[in-house]
Order: sequence, then C-alpha cells, then structure tokens
Amino acid sequence: MQRAADRDDRRDRRAPRAKRLSRALVGATAVPVVLLAAGCSSGSDDGGGDSGGARNTAAASGSPSASPSPTVRAAAYGKLPGACAVLSKKSLSSLVPKAAASGKEGKSNDTQARTSCSWSSLDDNGVKGSQFRWLSVSLLRFESDATRGEGDKLAEAYYQKQVGDAQSVEGAKNATARPLTGTGDQATAVGYDLKKKEGAFKQQTVVARVENVVITLDYNGAGLAGEKTPDADGLAGSAKKAAGEVVAAVASANGDTVATPGDAPSKSATASGSAKPSASGGSSASPSPAKSAKASESAADQAD
Repeated sequence: MQRAADRDDRRDRRAPRAKRLSRALVGATAVPVVLLAAGCSSGSDDGGGDSGGARNTAAASGSPSASPSPTVRAAAYGKLPGACAVLSKKSLSSLVPKAAASGKEGKSNDTQARTSCSWSSLDDNGVKGSQFRWLSVSLLRFESDATRGEGDKLAEAYYQKQVGDAQSVEGAKNATARPLTGTGDQATAVGYDLKKKEGAFKQQTVVARVENVVITLDYNGAGLAGEKTPDADGLAGSAKKAAGEVVAAVASANGDTVATPGDAPSKSATASGSAKPSASGGSSASPSPAKSAKASESAADQAD
C-alpha cells in the first residue's frame, strides 16, 4: 500500500511538469508561425515598395521632354533696294539740284542688311553766294531671331534709338520733333538749326520704320557767302516727301505696295496710327553732313 501511495505521489509531481512542457512546445511551435507571417508581411511591403518605385520611374519617363526651341515669326521684308536708287531723278533734281544723280554709296559688307547713299549739291550764284544742300539715306533691315526676337520689334527699338540720336546733337537750336502719318508704320521728323563756320544750316531728319526696315533720311541746307538761308518748313516738306518715296521703294523691292505721302495712308500705317515721338527730351538734333553718314553707319554696326 505504501508503494502504491508513492507511485501516485510521483505521478502527481510529473503532471505539472508535463503541462509546462506541453505549453513550452506549443509556444515554440508558434514562434516559426509568427516569424513566417512576419516574413510574408515584409516581403509584401518590399514588393509594394518596388512596385511604387517602378510606377514613379514610369511616370517620370512618361513626362514630356524638354520644350522645343522657341520660334519667332519670320520678318516681313527679306531684301533692301539699293540706297542710291530709292529716289527718282525728278526728286533728286529738286532736293539736290547740282548733285550727280548716281550719288555716293556708303560702305557695307552686306547691302541686303544695310545700305546708304548721299548726295551733295552746291549751287553757285557768283557774288550773290551759294545754296548748299546735302541729302543722305540709310536703310537697315532686321531679321527675326529666336534669341533677340521678331524683326519688326527689333526694328522698332532701333527706330526709337535713331529718333533719340537725332534729338541729341550738340549745338542744335530751335529743335522740333513731330510724328508723321502715312510714312510707313512709324515716322518722326526732327528739325533744328545749327550754326557752323560756313553759315547757318537748317537740318531735317526723318526716321521711319516699315515692317522690319528702318529708314533714316537726313536733309540739310544753308545759304553760303551771303546767300539767303533756306526755309525750314520747305526743307521739312521735301524731307517728308522723300522719306515716303524711300518707304515705297523698300516695299516695292519686296513685292509690296505702300502709299507715298499725298496718297491715302498704307494699311500698315493706318493700323499703327501716328508715330509716337521719342520719350527723350532735350534739343532735337542731327549730325552735321559729314558726321551724319558716319553716325548712321556706326549705329547700324551697334544694332548688330
């Protein structure tokens, strides 16, 4: 009986240990399950990250490429007439009666970009003195450029510069500046008096723009050795008429038609309205005859 009791006691002591061992085994079995679940979850996250990265890469590669280089509207006029041929013989005989009709062509390395011509007339009246007249025409054409802009806009900027230059000659007196209509798209007439050792000079400068071409016409006169000083209004009217003729010559060289002063204003002139005078103040002026052609050529060089 005592041995039976001892067996029962040992059995009772083993029972708790068995339960503890069972729980440990169950726990050990659960650990791989948890780790396996975590591994699956981690793999799912990694896959999702790769998928998102792929989507981002695809989105980036699908985005538009760099914008193409900007384009500008082509310039309206692609050529220039010869500057010495823009005025008729009749006009030249009135403006510079004693000058050779052929004129003196200015230097240019590209006459389709810039060209100029000048005429000098001295009408000698013996003991009564002489009447001097000097005329210069310069043309500058601007091409459209992707970097610098459209040709007509470049021409407009240069037009404003030329008007400003004509208004800033040293020593000019009684200066005037007024817009002109019917002479291209924009035009301004600048007049002034200039005293020189040879006599009192009356200067008229007309700066005009038609499309992408700028025209600068200088016309001056003086009564020398006792001859009467020419009338400023008469010179101004002649200069305006001549500028209109030059505008028409530029348009004609490009297969276009522009009305000359005295006719109805051209469509481009009507659309543009009257020209705006230069904002710069001070005396209106233009270079003396010898310096004017050089100034026009220098300004043309700067425009390039």
